[in-house]
Amino acid sequence: MPTIRFARAVHESPFHGGMRRALIRVLITGIAVFLAITIVPGLEADSLAAGIAAVLVLTFLNVILRPILFLLALPLIVFTLGLFLVVLNALLLELTAFLVKGFTVSGFWPSVGGALIISLVTTILNSWIIDRQTHIEVEEDYRRPPKIINPD
Repeated sequence: MPTIRFARAVHESPFHGGMRRALIRVLITGIAVFLAITIVPGLEADSLAAGIAAVLVLTFLNVILRPILFLLALPLIVFTLGLFLVVLNALLLELTAFLVKGFTVSGFWPSVGGALIISLVTTILNSWIIDRQTHIEVEEDYRRPPKIINPD
């Protein structure tokens, strides 16, 4: 009986890969957030602890809340050819600023700029790290040759 194989993206959850992958994800988000704080004028963190708290909250929101918001906003995402994803990420950044004391976003456009920087940096770093970690395993079905019943 033939086996059905799904693509990696279908059967991998955000929690797939264990603690190491979760820590790498938090580290990548941290690099992106601190780079966005450095580049975008409206993003500020009062202290290192506030920046780390913002990274942890944003990672948690991306894992738990973003898939739900993605499904709810799917018609808008399709209609705008994916540009609404930037608005969705900006809203998550605003929510992070609301939840974390000491992390401030001063308006909608700084949150859009921060969301763009964070999205670009996480995409680049995730693709670079995942390409290095992925080992392709090819499964081959070893079947015996068919038996010829009547050779004549």
